[in-house]
Amino acid sequence: MGKNRILYVCQEIVPYLPESDMATLCRTLVQAMQERGNEIRTFMPRYGCINEYRNQLHEVIRLSGMNLIIDDNDHQLIIKVASIPSARVQIYFIDNDDCFSRKAVMTDEAGKPFEDNDERAIFFARGVLETVKKLRWEPTIVHCHGWFSSIVPIYLREVFSDDPIFKDVKIVASIYDEGFEGELSSEMVNKIVNEGVDAKKLEIIEHPSYQNLMKLVIDYADGIIVESPKLNAELADYLAASGKRVLEYQDKTTTEYLDNYQKFYDELQ
Repeated sequence: MGKNRILYVCQEIVPYLPESDMATLCRTLVQAMQERGNEIRTFMPRYGCINEYRNQLHEVIRLSGMNLIIDDNDHQLIIKVASIPSARVQIYFIDNDDCFSRKAVMTDEAGKPFEDNDERAIFFARGVLETVKKLRWEPTIVHCHGWFSSIVPIYLREVFSDDPIFKDVKIVASIYDEGFEGELSSEMVNKIVNEGVDAKKLEIIEHPSYQNLMKLVIDYADGIIVESPKLNAELADYLAASGKRVLEYQDKTTTEYLDNYQKFYDELQ
């Protein structure tokens, strides 16, 4: 049974956002892995639609206040925390007025994706990793869920690779057959290059579609978990050709899949 230190980087988690395959799985995983003896830290964005009063979020002053500059824009990093009472699990929230004050998640009232979703995802990735450094907590596994966490793997390998906090970490990514239509900003690559990543390593997201972001994740992950019964054919082919360790789709109607996740983590060490 587990003795891993697992950092969960989640796009969404129940009860802070409505139920979905991803939000429900993240909620289940963090509790189940903690109960199996793993040490857990969990992060998600503090979207503006999350009711801070009802969910009892409060700011962690000692972790807040850092300024992250992305594409010449200065964003203050604010860290909040809340507990899921029934699970005795703590969730850290990445917050910033520019990125997350709007009362929506990824799209406006008309269903149009926000033009700065790329910058929001970059801020989220940087915010999580900088906060983990401040916590002085060394994860052995980083498990990413959702395209909003897709920059975390390349940052770990290209920007934070010399940091002793992350030196031995293994990266796991869950791939879902859900994402977004179209592409993020064409400036996304330049913004990541400014963070210290070689442009050649970002060629796959010159056109930052959901599929291409997931291909970037596959390139930098040590292990991939397939979270949908049927993946997009292009992604499935890319994954098959990658040679990466893969945990195929697990039936979630029994708790056996949680043991398989634990085994997958253990085998990566």
